[in-house]
Amino acid sequence: MTTPATYQLHVTGMTCQHCVKAVTQAVQDQDGEALVTVDLAQGQVTVQTVLGEDAVREIIREEGYGVA
Repeated sequence: MTTPATYQLHVTGMTCQHCVKAVTQAVQDQDGEALVTVDLAQGQVTVQTVLGEDAVREIIREEGYGVA
């Protein structure tokens, strides 16, 4: 069993609760147990998941957001 890791990512382009839901759902579609926390004001997304950091970054990019 893989141990979840926590990643803090700076994400650009998120402006509303729809963005929060889109990012959260996209990650959870790939890892149903992932915990996703979004701070819109700071543009910060924290993800606790068994997925690798590169995979999480790509999932968010595919939703149309920038990941620094």
